[in-house]
Amino acid sequence: MYTSPAHCPTCSGKLVINELGCLTCGTVIRGEWEGSPFERLTGDQQAFLVLFVRSRGNLSEVERALGVSYPTVRAKLEEVIQSLGQDAEASAAAGDSEQQRRRDVLERVKRGEMSATDAVNELRRPQAED
Repeated sequence: MYTSPAHCPTCSGKLVINELGCLTCGTVIRGEWEGSPFERLTGDQQAFLVLFVRSRGNLSEVERALGVSYPTVRAKLEEVIQSLGQDAEASAAAGDSEQQRRRDVLERVKRGEMSATDAVNELRRPQAED
């Protein structure tokens, strides 16, 4: 069985799923569905993502498995993130927000507004959702 294409072979436009069929009983469902954001990835990007997940996000392990440099692994990961588009942008924004929260806590310790113990407790606490 083949994987579904994500882009039109004629114009490179985004494809939607219009029909699903059951291999067991032959039932066919027609409609319009969007595919997974992971379908936007090339085969190489999908393979990289599988390796990345199997390596539990350890870039050094991915580096060894691929036999490439750490900056090359980072570039490949960045390429996957860019290909995922807006979903990845939201995730990156959440990461930026967490980094800012950590900087703010450390700044409060530096200014003497918070003890180191309180800072550790604050940093261990999950970030509040907006």
